[in-house]
Amino acid sequence: MENVKKGKAKEVAKEKIKVKGKEERKKEVSKGKEKGKEEKWLRKDNEQEKEKEQGKETAAKNEQFKEKPEVEKSDSTKTETPLESSDKSKQILVLGLDGAGKTSILDSLALNKVQHSKAPTQGFNPVCIDIEDNQMEFLEIGGSEPFRSYWEMYLSKGLLLIFVVDSADHNRLPEAKKFLHQLTEANPILPLVVFAHKQDLEAAYHITDIHEALALSEVGNDRKLFLFGTQVTKNGSEIPSTMQDAKDLIAHLAANVQ
Repeated sequence: MENVKKGKAKEVAKEKIKVKGKEERKKEVSKGKEKGKEEKWLRKDNEQEKEKEQGKETAAKNEQFKEKPEVEKSDSTKTETPLESSDKSKQILVLGLDGAGKTSILDSLALNKVQHSKAPTQGFNPVCIDIEDNQMEFLEIGGSEPFRSYWEMYLSKGLLLIFVVDSADHNRLPEAKKFLHQLTEANPILPLVVFAHKQDLEAAYHITDIHEALALSEVGNDRKLFLFGTQVTKNGSEIPSTMQDAKDLIAHLAANVQ
């Protein structure tokens, strides 16, 4: 009898051990699953953090590109910063609205051949031209709005003023007139040479109409004033006689002022 009881006790103990073993295995499996889930979430969190960091780096790079835009390429000569001119070396100022043809006129006078400019000057364009065995310094200042504030600043440094207008751009003549009169009022004695440019175009006003549109009779009786009708046609051809006459006159005026 006692042997039977002992046998049953052993079987009960074995069952308990089996149950305990199953429970422990379940716990281990459960822990393994939880650990797997934790590792999975950790990997996901790490991936998200990496994505955030990469996003920040990309945004920072984009900001750098925004702050440093590409420099616009232009065929015209340009200097972004203002140029200094000493009193001993005064310059002939060349002003006028953007697109009037200032650079083309300057280049043509320098080469004695027609030279078209492909783009308006963005800033300052200094040019030296040999006239009658003398080297004359010309300074063109861009005609777009950001650079017009420099026009009056350089009047005191000018030997004379060349103002260029597009004779065919009727809508902008009032604007050109406004700025021209501001300049002449700021310096009542500076000699003035006006180029009524692009006379070769069909829509161009005649120089008498330009004289009236710019109200040149109101710029001052004590001022030396000259008006030329100019044009640059075929690239590489000889400059028109009116431009050669204007070139000789400019040399004469500059010599007398100096």
